[in-house]
Amino acid sequence: MNVVRQRLLAVSVHDVSPLTRDRVEVMLRDLAEAGVGVTSLLVVPDHHHRADIDQDSGFLAWLREKEAAGHEMVLHGFYHRREKAGGGGWTRKIVTEHYTAGEGEFYDLDYETARGRMGRGREKLTGAGLEVIGFIAPAWLLGDEAERAARNLGFAYTTRLGGVLDLRCGDYTASQSLVYSVRSAWRRAVSLWWNAWLASRLRKNPLARLGLHPPDWGHDKIRAQALRLAREAAAERKVIRYRDWVEG
Repeated sequence: MNVVRQRLLAVSVHDVSPLTRDRVEVMLRDLAEAGVGVTSLLVVPDHHHRADIDQDSGFLAWLREKEAAGHEMVLHGFYHRREKAGGGGWTRKIVTEHYTAGEGEFYDLDYETARGRMGRGREKLTGAGLEVIGFIAPAWLLGDEAERAARNLGFAYTTRLGGVLDLRCGDYTASQSLVYSVRSAWRRAVSLWWNAWLASRLRKNPLARLGLHPPDWGHDKIRAQALRLAREAAAERKVIRYRDWVEG
């Protein structure tokens, strides 16, 4: 990775699928107006087992349009849903069922299962004419075996809540992502306070990160703050995609 000589901003839009396409379209339009013209779009191949992208040619055409406009496609799990499993103790239960609402799909998958899902997911995207070099697990929860699978499959990078990992050379860039939790009123209130504080604290970081989810746009205060923070960061940073960071 080259030495960074300027401050950068990477914005990711998570959970992109036929189920969320309409709202993501609005998000991208709003972000463009705020100065964020390119993003990393985190695509779910079969969202909650209800939206197989192979069965939606219009959605795939839409993704190709977004890629042609400069957005990056990133594989984001496969189903974005973790099957419940017995055992594992309270820590695992809290992380996989309460913290992530059951969506930590790659948190504790074995190597072969993780590799199989990643490989099939990438094939769905590349088979549609899209380029994919990154894998980001739902809720950023990537277990050790799944990380090994991503590396062996040749993915260039992954991200976690706290940073960006180059899977080819092992370089890790610490950079906490701003992200919202909107499942309840108290979570939204805490998110607004936390992200305002975190954005100020990390203002001098070489890489700033903002992770957005379609439900964020269903809450006016969250949407307004996210766009304000994006606009402020874009005004003083170069907007990039994650692939630009690891290829820079």
